[in-house]
Amino acid sequence: MRQKSKIYWCGFDLAGREEKLKEYQKESEDPNFWDNPQHAQKVMKSLSRLQDSIESWHKLQNRLNDALELADFGDDSLLGELEAETKAIVADVERREFRSMLSGEFDKGDAILAIHAGAGGTDSQDWAEMLRRMYLRWMEKHSYETEIIDTTPGEEAGVKSVTISVSGRYAYGYLRAEKGVHRLVRISPFDSNSRRHTSFALVEVLPQVDDDTDIEINPNDINIDTFKAGGAGGQSVQKNDTAVRITHLPTGIVASCQNERSQAQNREMAMKVLRARLLEIKAQEKAEKIDELRGEYTKAEWGSQIRSYVLHPYKMVKDHRTNHEVGNAEGVLDGDLDSLIEAYLRANMGGENSS
Repeated sequence: MRQKSKIYWCGFDLAGREEKLKEYQKESEDPNFWDNPQHAQKVMKSLSRLQDSIESWHKLQNRLNDALELADFGDDSLLGELEAETKAIVADVERREFRSMLSGEFDKGDAILAIHAGAGGTDSQDWAEMLRRMYLRWMEKHSYETEIIDTTPGEEAGVKSVTISVSGRYAYGYLRAEKGVHRLVRISPFDSNSRRHTSFALVEVLPQVDDDTDIEINPNDINIDTFKAGGAGGQSVQKNDTAVRITHLPTGIVASCQNERSQAQNREMAMKVLRARLLEIKAQEKAEKIDELRGEYTKAEWGSQIRSYVLHPYKMVKDHRTNHEVGNAEGVLDGDLDSLIEAYLRANMGGENSS
């Protein structure tokens, strides 16, 4: 264990990261640091994340040293405690080793996750709501900060679409495994004859990108509409037109936000979503797969699913890209997604990292 820990610490380059942290701290102490607020916020965010990362490695090192000291005692009565601690440390190291493989340009950053109900009417809108709950539970378990920035309620139940901002380390790196069509098979609660229905929903995952990202948006290419923000059931929660909808005329992409308190904040968030979607298109074109990926994004119907969730006549969740199966469908719908996400990322490591 001692030798392996040295290998991991070399791979992590703790000394190099501590030196980078000092550079950020020195920059933040400059009297003119906040003259450029956008750059300052970016630096402070990087500083905070790097500090948390370094502290977590120091804590792991202390746990490892304590475990080694415990082992050196040679006391058989401590074997149970030592075994449990060793398993916990190994699991922690393996998780860090996996994260180190998420090396794409945006993998370590925040994400925007959008869910769109597909073919299936009310059942699919309810399915979109179930997916929203599933992802929010997963995000909560992983201590990600979330904000629902836009929601279009379903006509009878569920939601037609919902957009969620996800903040935290590796949010995009993990969630990009969820991009695609999700299929649900169950006895419909909306069918008076209790027949089995198949529903579809599209999950869109984008990296949150900074304003200085190489994405130029010509003001003449966008149309900005404002409207009153709506709550559940369609009631108005704002008397003023604070919600913002931005349409990018050359591509037809629409981005909206109605969750913030002011029109300016909603506009800023909507622009962030638009910039992320334009970046995705640019990446697709660069990869010369634009037609294939656009098809994947628009066909939320039979035959295009990446994953199936079956609740009747048996219970199982299967990812069709990896053939990874989970028998506990209720657990998955309650946010236990790690095995499905990691199976996909491990299978595609190095292939889609740059997306």
